[in-house]
Amino acid sequence: MKVISKKERNIIVSIVIVGSFLSLLSQTVLTAALPSIMKDFKVDANIGQWLTTIYLLVLGITIPTTGYLVNRFSTRRLYLSAMGLFFIGCIFSIFATTFNLMVASRIIQAMGAGILVQLVQIIVLKLYPIESRGAAMGIIGITVGFAPSIGPTLSGFAIDAFGWRSLFYILAGISILDIVTAFFLLKNVGQTRKDKLDIRSLILSTLGFGGLLISFSNQGSYGWVNPITYVPLVVGVISLIIFTRIQISSETPFLELKVFKSSVFTVSTILTCIIYAAMMSATILLSIYIQSIRGYSAVSSGLIMLPGALFLAILSPTTGRILDKHGPRILCIVGMSMLGIGTYAFSYLGENTSVIYVSIMYSFRMIGLVMILSPLTTWGINSLDNKQIAHGAVINNTLRQVSGAIGSAILITVMTNAVKHSGQTSAILASIHGMNVSFRMASILIAIGLVGIVLYVKDGRSREQVVNFENCTAESNE
Repeated sequence: MKVISKKERNIIVSIVIVGSFLSLLSQTVLTAALPSIMKDFKVDANIGQWLTTIYLLVLGITIPTTGYLVNRFSTRRLYLSAMGLFFIGCIFSIFATTFNLMVASRIIQAMGAGILVQLVQIIVLKLYPIESRGAAMGIIGITVGFAPSIGPTLSGFAIDAFGWRSLFYILAGISILDIVTAFFLLKNVGQTRKDKLDIRSLILSTLGFGGLLISFSNQGSYGWVNPITYVPLVVGVISLIIFTRIQISSETPFLELKVFKSSVFTVSTILTCIIYAAMMSATILLSIYIQSIRGYSAVSSGLIMLPGALFLAILSPTTGRILDKHGPRILCIVGMSMLGIGTYAFSYLGENTSVIYVSIMYSFRMIGLVMILSPLTTWGINSLDNKQIAHGAVINNTLRQVSGAIGSAILITVMTNAVKHSGQTSAILASIHGMNVSFRMASILIAIGLVGIVLYVKDGRSREQVVNFENCTAESNE
C-alpha cells in the first residue's frame, strides 16, 4: 500500500471534512425553513415535519451499511458517489414543485449524508496513528458539533433575505466545488476487499434500526399505545435480535459485532450512548423553551445557542491534543461534571429567565460536551485493530443515533406527563414545569454516566490497545 505523505493527508482530511460538514449542516438547516416550505406546499406541521424526520430516518438506515461499503469500495469512489447523491438531492430540492418531490429530495440527500458522516471518521482513524488520533478526532469534533448548531442561525438569515430555496443553492454550490476538488486531489485510503453483500442482513438492519427510529420519532406525536408507534418498535426489536444472531455466527458479517469483545470499546460505546441520549433530548427541550414558551424566532434561538457552538469549535482540537498527551480520564470526569451542572441548571427555568443566563449555561454544557464525546469515542476506537475500525466506528455512530432518538422520546414523554400532573392553571407554567422535570431526569442520566466514567475510564493504554497498536504498526510496515 502506497504511503500517504503529510501534505496528502492534510488534503484528504480537508476534502472529506467539507462533505461531513455539509451533511451535518443539512440536518438542522431546515429548522427555520419549515414554516415557509409548509406555506408554499400548503401542508400542516404534522406533514411538514417529515422533511426532517425522514432525513434522520434514512441516516439511521444508511450508516450501518457504511462498514461494508468502506471495505468494498475505494475511498475516492465512495466519497464521490456519496457527494454526488447529496448534490443531486439538493438540486431536486431547488426545483421541487410538490411536497412529495421535496420529501424524495431529502431521502436522496440523506443517503449521501449517511455515508459522508461515517466516512470522514473512518478515513481519519486510518490515516493517523493511535498516539495522534485525539487531535485528529478533535478536528472532526468541530464539524460534528458546530454544523448542526450553526444551521438554524444561517438558514434564518438566508431565508429572510432570499427565501428557503436559497439554502439548497448554497449547499449545492459548495457540494459541486468539493466534488471537483475531490476528483483531482482525493487519494484512496486503506485497502478494499471483495466482500459479498449480505442482502438478508441489509434488510434486517434496515427493518431493525429503521423500526426503532420510526417508533421513537412517532411516539412524541402519537403516544406509545398507537399502532404507528408500537408496530415499528416490535418489528425493529425482532429484526435486530435475528440480525445479531446472524452476525455472531457469520464468518464475514455485515456488521462486525465482535468489536464488543474489547471491554474498552464496549464501555466507551455505552457511555457515549448515555451522553448522546441526555444531550439530544436537552437540546430539543431547550429549543422548545426558547421558541414556543418565550416566543423567540428560530434565528434568535440560534443566536442564543451560537456562543456554545463557537466554544465547541474552538476547544475541539485542544481537547484532542490533551487526550493524546494525558489520556481520557480527567477530561471525561471534568467534562461530564460540567455537562451535568449545565443540564441541572436548566431544571429551574421560569417564564422570565434571562436569555443571557440560558446562553451562558448552554455554553457551559457545550464545553463539557466537547471534553467527553470525541475523547470517549477515540479512546474506544483505539482499542480496535485497523481491520475493525470501520465496523467499530459504524456501530458507535449507529447506536448514538438510536440512543439520541430513544432519549429524546423518553424525556419528552416525561415532560408531557409532568405537564398533565403539574397542577398549574397556566398552560405556560405547566409546560415550564414539565421541562424542568425532564431536565432533572436528564441530569440523573448524566450522573449515572459520570459514575461509569469514574469506575471504568482509565489513562494509559490497555492491554488490548497495546496489542492492536503493534498490529497496526506491523500492517503499515508490510
